[in-house]
Amino acid sequence: MIEITILAVVLLAAVAVGVVLRRREGKVRAADVIETHSARAGLLASVGVTGTGPAVLHFSADWCGPCAAVRRVVADVTGQLAESAQPPLDIEVDIDAEPVLAKELNVLSLPTTFVFDSEGRERFRISGVPKVTDLRSALEPLTIAA
Repeated sequence: MIEITILAVVLLAAVAVGVVLRRREGKVRAADVIETHSARAGLLASVGVTGTGPAVLHFSADWCGPCAAVRRVVADVTGQLAESAQPPLDIEVDIDAEPVLAKELNVLSLPTTFVFDSEGRERFRISGVPKVTDLRSALEPLTIAA
């Protein structure tokens, strides 16, 4: 009887952890504004985040299944905003090719997406596959000319 009770408690704990992690996936979270220092700015510039306009940077890999969905969502949203005053850049980075940048940005899982403003500051971070409406609402204010 004790074994069944222990098993039930472990299963409930596992389900609770799974539900919490699942609820966080794909949510657009505001990033802490970090002052860009030269090493980070240099790494970002090397992949195309130059601070000349807003950018969506998403990390992916050949072996990542959900990354294809992120590609479609980001392409859709950047395509919708292509005619705006400051159209956003769509930048995809292979995590295996740029491990130093991934470490600098604390990328712990794939897919991970970042939204940078026109000054190159990180504004939002998304773990998992973002929803089109959420990504668009995060990116749209950044595409308006100052």
